[in-house]
Amino acid sequence: MLPHEKALVERLKDKPFALLGMNSDGDAAKVRQIVADHGIAWRQAVLGSGGGAIARRWQVQSWPTIYVLDHKGVIRFKDVRGAAMEAAVDKLLAELESEKAK
Repeated sequence: MLPHEKALVERLKDKPFALLGMNSDGDAAKVRQIVADHGIAWRQAVLGSGGGAIARRWQVQSWPTIYVLDHKGVIRFKDVRGAAMEAAVDKLLAELESEKAK
């Protein structure tokens, strides 16, 4: 997924879009190393092993779990990947532009 996420972040760098990684791969030092090793340029929240309270609250059952939220913070898509994730983001950006135009 990383190559696709990197391309999406680059393509949308001038748009109202943010990708946030919720990382359950260990402590902050380990996550910093993973981010550096893989060239991840977007923010990472360090949840610790297993994901903790955030994973429980968001009902994460497996990793990765993907949520796509609109500009109001409403979850609009879940577990979309690749082209489907890109289409979901594009749809929400188009909706935002349409709303701004009104």
